[in-house]
Amino acid sequence: MILRHIHLPGIVPYSKAASLQDRLVSALLAHKANPSLPCPSPTVITTQFQPVYTCGRREVGTVTEDQKRYLTEETPWGNAEFHEAMRGGQTTFHGPGQLVAYPILDLRRHAITPRCWVDMLEGSVIKTCEHYGVRATRTENPGVWTSEQEKICALGVHLRRNVTSHGIGLNVSSELGWFRRIVACGLEGKSTTSLAAQGVRSVPGVEEVGKVFVQTLAEGIRGLDGIAEIDEIDVD
Repeated sequence: MILRHIHLPGIVPYSKAASLQDRLVSALLAHKANPSLPCPSPTVITTQFQPVYTCGRREVGTVTEDQKRYLTEETPWGNAEFHEAMRGGQTTFHGPGQLVAYPILDLRRHAITPRCWVDMLEGSVIKTCEHYGVRATRTENPGVWTSEQEKICALGVHLRRNVTSHGIGLNVSSELGWFRRIVACGLEGKSTTSLAAQGVRSVPGVEEVGKVFVQTLAEGIRGLDGIAEIDEIDVD
């Protein structure tokens, strides 16, 4: 079994990745409902978004129009969009310089429990940070941290019939000012950091970091024979 890695190049709208993710999830769910249909391969989408604030499913329908106007108004770094998402977690920011990775796979097919899946995602981020010389860890709060105060990666997943979607947002060279406009992930008194802010010299591109993350994640998924780098246009 091959893990497909789709990297969407450039800086893409949130809606582009969300639409592709929805299509891949729907194909997996259709196979589970009717096993005579072709079984899609597990897939990871990696990319970086145009500036966007997203809220998690617990906040859907609760963000006021005033809050949305504030989040989407002009800033020194440009404008951001606002979207609701069905992932776990609360409001966070995605934008240029941040690796977004959305794995889409059937956890039961790979004998992974939901709790173990979250641990795998966090562990893969920690190993990716270590690859670039940055020590990262888990804390009592969700995501991956470089200290008790500084968060380097947000995590939020969605499960439907054991099919996982959404995933992680790892700050590579993000403009951290965007995060200061919100209480990121609902955690008062905490701050956000990045590989660049942690002193990584010759900061890697998001695409390179994405390949390291996908390779690390694949090592923990049972039943895989390798990774195939494919273009979005080749996805059935």
